[in-house]
Amino acid sequence: MNILVIAPHPDDEILGCGGTIAKHAAFGDDVFVAVVTKGTSPMFPAELIEQGRAECRKADSFLGVKETIFLDFPAARMEEVPRHELNETLIKLIQKIRPEVVYLPHRGDMQLDHKMTVDAAMVALRPKYEHLVSKIYAYETVSETGWDIPNTVNEFIPNVYNDISGFLETKLKALSYFQSQIAVYPNARSIKAVEALAIYRGTTVGVNAAESFNLIREIIADR
Repeated sequence: MNILVIAPHPDDEILGCGGTIAKHAAFGDDVFVAVVTKGTSPMFPAELIEQGRAECRKADSFLGVKETIFLDFPAARMEEVPRHELNETLIKLIQKIRPEVVYLPHRGDMQLDHKMTVDAAMVALRPKYEHLVSKIYAYETVSETGWDIPNTVNEFIPNVYNDISGFLETKLKALSYFQSQIAVYPNARSIKAVEALAIYRGTTVGVNAAESFNLIREIIADR
């Protein structure tokens, strides 16, 4: 089974569903990660950009990702990109990989790059193309999900929980490769904060650790 995780920036895939990625890979699924943006100078130093991409490749490889794809749209400047270009890129990507399951960031995240990524992905995921994706999930990203203005549109409401009890340490190890991104607790992007969220989500459904998702769409095939 092909799995596609769409991440606005390097490390979003680890924060949101690193344990789920590792679990998919352990069960023999082919996992692809598409990182939508790339930092550009002078907003982001060139050495920091390359460090982040190297950390992303290393972390994804550790989790068992088959391929990490960098789409190179400008980070923090996505609004400058014509919508049709982003839409078309994601349409081609999805039709090429032909995933059964796609994971997206939550549209209520504070970062505009996240919102625009979701909007373009949902255009690409319209059930009108040759390949239909069976399941689409939204993941939560600590330091982005829940920080926007609180309202019913922005609220992350999980209704699917993936037991990652056997993969939590793997997720945390993968996250530790992102030395350019992780911070010291109580910062939301700390190892301890990510672990605490997994434990909390696990207690919601009676397991040791979990990642939570919002099911956007599921197509149940005819028998």
